[in-house]
Amino acid sequence: MMMMENLGLPEDQPIEAKILSRTIENAQKKVEMRNFGIRKHVLQYDDVMNKQREVIYKERVRVLEGENLKDHVLNMSSQAVDGAIEQYTDGFKYPEEWNIDGLLKYINNIYSVDNVSFDRNQEDLDKEYLKETCNAAIAEYYEEKEKEITSDRMREIERIILLRTVDTKWMDHIDAMDQLRQGISLRAMGNEDPVRAYQNEGYDMFNELIQSIQEDTLRSLFHVRIDNQLERKKVAKINEPQGDSTAKPVVKKKKIGRNDPCPCGSGKKYKKCCGMNE
Repeated sequence: MMMMENLGLPEDQPIEAKILSRTIENAQKKVEMRNFGIRKHVLQYDDVMNKQREVIYKERVRVLEGENLKDHVLNMSSQAVDGAIEQYTDGFKYPEEWNIDGLLKYINNIYSVDNVSFDRNQEDLDKEYLKETCNAAIAEYYEEKEKEITSDRMREIERIILLRTVDTKWMDHIDAMDQLRQGISLRAMGNEDPVRAYQNEGYDMFNELIQSIQEDTLRSLFHVRIDNQLERKKVAKINEPQGDSTAKPVVKKKKIGRNDPCPCGSGKKYKKCCGMNE
């Protein structure tokens, strides 16, 4: 009885080999079509990630091949400025309504640049003026920083910071996309195409990833400080006399054992005090 119901056959219909074979064949086709759909979705999901991976790996190759990244950094900066200006002016019809204070705060936070100013009362105030003013001030500040650090060291710092930022952000993004993929199948229950939803949301997430990479890289580069005195201070500290600051250098008249008390009066063994550099 249960078997007849499971096969979708009337109770009074006799079981014949042809009927049973056809029923099993139809069931197999449904399973195969379902599995094909699953495999097709998997390939489409993989295609989304592969396209994103190509962009990220291209960025990593720039670094690993030792490419000069200065123009790339300034181009990233220009894109970030364009996005910020759109954000702080979008939805406002007149320039006097723009959130100029918010834009200046953003510029200072990312670039540590506080010399950007706008003539808010000029008649031809527009977005191009904002972009040109911001980009000019940022480029000037970056040139000053490069002179301070030296060009060779700046190029190396650019590569280190960009590679570290890309790798860290990309790993987080892979985890986020995997979570999206695991939960996206539920969209089919609401008559929503899971592949299309994955593509759309994955696209938005990838744009956020690129923006995050740009902003974190720029913030690190424009805030970087190289202490040229650091190494000198460390050397000086190592060579300073240990123990009591009033102790005087030892004038050796006879051989002092390394495990003997130090003659300077510090209470330490000679090898851990005035004899440590021998």
